Amino acid sequence: MAITAALVKELRETTGAGMMDCKKALSETDGNIDAAVDWLRTKGLAAAAKKAGRVAAEGLVAVAVDGTNGAVVELNSETDFVSRNEDFQKFVGEIAKQAVAANGDIDALKATAFPGTSRNVEEQVTHMIATIGENMSLRRSAGLSVDNGVVASYIHSAVAPDLGKIGVLVALESEAEAGVLEGLGKQIAMHIAATNPASATVEDLDPELVEREKAVLTEQAKESGRPAEIIEKMIEGRIRKYYEQVVLVEQTFVIDGENKVKDVIANAAKESGKPITLKGFVRFELGEGIEREEKDFAAEVAEQLNK
Repeated sequence: MAITAALVKELRETTGAGMMDCKKALSETDGNIDAAVDWLRTKGLAAAAKKAGRVAAEGLVAVAVDGTNGAVVELNSETDFVSRNEDFQKFVGEIAKQAVAANGDIDALKATAFPGTSRNVEEQVTHMIATIGENMSLRRSAGLSVDNGVVASYIHSAVAPDLGKIGVLVALESEAEAGVLEGLGKQIAMHIAATNPASATVEDLDPELVEREKAVLTEQAKESGRPAEIIEKMIEGRIRKYYEQVVLVEQTFVIDGENKVKDVIANAAKESGKPITLKGFVRFELGEGIEREEKDFAAEVAEQLNK
């Protein structure tokens, strides 16, 4: 039987499953809608689709490093309870390892074959939704690499090795001793976890953020009634303070509370006798930017009883 677009649309509306899954189900069942629904159910796809509309803002952030390459991923679930599930933890950890090979590219990661199965990573997420019973979302992935040096990692609020609520990668390009670079990189990563800088350097900072800050500072300075040349100097000074708040290398290092991060790197380079360059960093915090659904406890209990 010919599989028409109308049949695919009908099955998709009935089950909520993806278009390609619906097309495959109809092909497997010779266009029989009822049989196709059952086929999707046996594969766990219809059940997963029903859960896909629910907000997933919990879960885990995972980091993985292999040689001079590293990656960080965020896999969301609906509840924090799932993040304590050993199978879920192993799954996220394995995805992070696959992300290293994919250079942190989310599309490439989703298309990567998942070890021990005939599915790719994206299909395995769907399988886990059906298995565990909660909506999940492979939200994002990023990678860092160096030619010489290290990619250091740090997990804050860890629930297991390399798994937690905040994940940070730091790339240091250098021919200095690996142990020195790893120690420095981890300390910088801990600093980043604590301060959440907007950029690594002043040059990397989004110009729109700078202009917005200057506009606010200009209006504030004008209210002082001082001459234009004084106002200009006031703004310059306050912009420098702004950089010290949001730019990594300009921030005061939280580990010693005295030196700027750029000075800590310079001192380490001097001691090692080799230049050290901060090539970049990535910081993922679980659920940041996700709009969470607010429920009162009584309503949540009532919802569970009615299922």
